[in-house]
Amino acid sequence: MKMRRLDARAAGFDAQFAALVATDTAVDREVERVAGAIVDDVKRRGDAALLEYTNRFDRVNVSTVAALEIGPAEMQSALDALGDEQRTALETAAHRIRAFHRRQLATSWSYTDDDGTELGQRVGPLQSVGLYVPGGLAAYPSSVLMNALPAQVAGVDSIVMVVPAPGGALNPLVLAAAALAGVGTSKLRAFTIGGAQSVAALAYGTETIPGVDKIVGPGNAYVAAAKRRVFGTVGIDLIAGPSEILVICDGKTEPDWIALDLFSQAEHDESAQAILLTDDAAFIDRVQTSIDHWLPLMPRRAIIERSLQDRGALILTRDLQQACDIANRIAPEHLEISTDDPERWAEKIRHAGAIFLGRYTSEAIGDYCAGPNHVLPTARSARFSSALGVYDFQKRTSLVRVSEAGAHTLGKIAATLARGEQLFAHAASAESRLVSEQTREQAREQPRTIDSA
Repeated sequence: MKMRRLDARAAGFDAQFAALVATDTAVDREVERVAGAIVDDVKRRGDAALLEYTNRFDRVNVSTVAALEIGPAEMQSALDALGDEQRTALETAAHRIRAFHRRQLATSWSYTDDDGTELGQRVGPLQSVGLYVPGGLAAYPSSVLMNALPAQVAGVDSIVMVVPAPGGALNPLVLAAAALAGVGTSKLRAFTIGGAQSVAALAYGTETIPGVDKIVGPGNAYVAAAKRRVFGTVGIDLIAGPSEILVICDGKTEPDWIALDLFSQAEHDESAQAILLTDDAAFIDRVQTSIDHWLPLMPRRAIIERSLQDRGALILTRDLQQACDIANRIAPEHLEISTDDPERWAEKIRHAGAIFLGRYTSEAIGDYCAGPNHVLPTARSARFSSALGVYDFQKRTSLVRVSEAGAHTLGKIAATLARGEQLFAHAASAESRLVSEQTREQAREQPRTIDSA
């Protein structure tokens, strides 16, 4: 399989590049329509609709939504049944993820003006969140850890995890990760439901599924469309699209490593995107040779091949500066900088969900156990969004205590600005604190009309 090759130095590159990164909006509209209908139906019929869609899409045959809840004993049993190597790997990943996210905890603060006015911010956890864990084309125990642990570090009271179980089967590692993350305790519940219907259940609540305040976690196009639909009723983290990896390489890294790094995201699904940017034409040939060697050996070869054919590219750039410029245009979910002095080039990157520095830093390590979150912005949303973190499970409330002296100073300022906006009750409210008690008593006895005076 020969990957598409582009030359960023050529006159027609911009048009070719635009076609490479374009998305099919017609398909998106159909997904939005279907997902919207499901969401509305679950909102209207609750458990009955949720049960109908789960039985149909996940090919199960249960009579109640309660039967879809995963008990803590089932999770603990899965954890206990793991071999030593798998259990140690899962526990080590959990430890590293928790340690990283503890450093993200924001704290409350305040300060006092010279006139005695106190200002501050109170930071506290959300009351309830829903965690969506993908479970369609592949099982993602790592996503259980990446979603649940930051929520727990933040101190969220109630967590509801949903994960699809096609055919009624759940990956044992997913159950083990849930046990390790604490899902299944009195404050955390888990259900084997997925798709747009599970998002609707979390947003609106049903007879069995409790509604939450925010929904986080990646899913397929229907999950993304459903999250977009319910936003406003609940908060969401981001709209996750197909996975992306962009590699900037100076041609000195082992080409097998780069080929496998491209595969690592291409194997997620056929819509995933994997791109190499390099200023070494001969290196592109070497990477293509590595692709030809490794692709037949991949268990998910068909998915990887389709992804690389449809959305992948090997791009020759004038130099690494141009590679960084193109990377900023893409704003990739994952960006590997596999070069000498990678920090130099990282300084030129404005937009990326996560940056992996150096030849030994595979994106796959970031997916599982480095510590930072692997729930990342896609589809150029890294221009304005960040990785999932503890801050997604906290909210900030402003605190204001105005002193008597501050009321006189700030009240005059507020009243002036309020009149400029033609909001005269605002002005009167601010000015009401400016007068003495005697004057206030007189005003009560002889009320006047509030106007622009």
